[in-house]
Amino acid sequence: MGIPTYKVDSFTDIPFKGNPAGVCLLQKAGDTVWMLNIAKEMNLSETAFLVQEIDGFNLRWFTPAVEVDLCGHATLASAHILWETGLLSPKETARFHTRSGLLTVTRQGDLMEMDFPAKIDEPVQPPAGLLEALGVSNPLYVGKNKFDYIVEVESEEKVRNLKPDFTRLGAIDVRGTMVTARSSFPDYDFVSRFFGPAVGVPEDPVTGSAHCCLGPYWSRKFGKTEFRAYQASARGGSLRVRVLGDRVLLAGQAVTILKGELMV
Repeated sequence: MGIPTYKVDSFTDIPFKGNPAGVCLLQKAGDTVWMLNIAKEMNLSETAFLVQEIDGFNLRWFTPAVEVDLCGHATLASAHILWETGLLSPKETARFHTRSGLLTVTRQGDLMEMDFPAKIDEPVQPPAGLLEALGVSNPLYVGKNKFDYIVEVESEEKVRNLKPDFTRLGAIDVRGTMVTARSSFPDYDFVSRFFGPAVGVPEDPVTGSAHCCLGPYWSRKFGKTEFRAYQASARGGSLRVRVLGDRVLLAGQAVTILKGELMV
């Protein structure tokens, strides 16, 4: 019998939008090299591997190149599959034990809301080559948190029109870089894009973990704690973001695209 495996589009209610993630439901913990090989085979920005435990699920995330410490869209996809398959009842909280500690997901009407740790940035001087690789001049702000650089530019148009040099960007020793700006449209507060060529993801369509930084960043600038955010990749996706002290609550929807069995 094969391993139940799914492909889910996260942070969208429309198929083929948002960020696709793989979800594999394992009976027991998998070997790290094997899981990385599966992630390479799936060739998605992240593939999630779940093993049921007494008080929740062990959850690990892999890009096609590395295991990562935190991933939003694959966590959302995992919770979506647990509810959709009946492994959890609609009123149950999804509990995930991860490299970033305990993460929970609850259903809030049509949305699923993830409780994640905030990843606060601090202002830094950009490393050599970062702005040139992004194609950004005169940024309004450059900062860095545990995982990524954050760069604010003056307009949504600039965010949307970026054409980074992924070879040069991938040479910088960091998980990824988010570029952000105030939204030009009233439906959203801010927009962003996320680039992670160093970890095998040139551009991530919708990056939940990046909003663990973007939420607190824009909270400081706007003086409020609740936002509608849009990630302006080619696929695009929307999130509701709430900042609560050292936690960030990220909410969105998801759509199952494919289900099958992994045979190896």
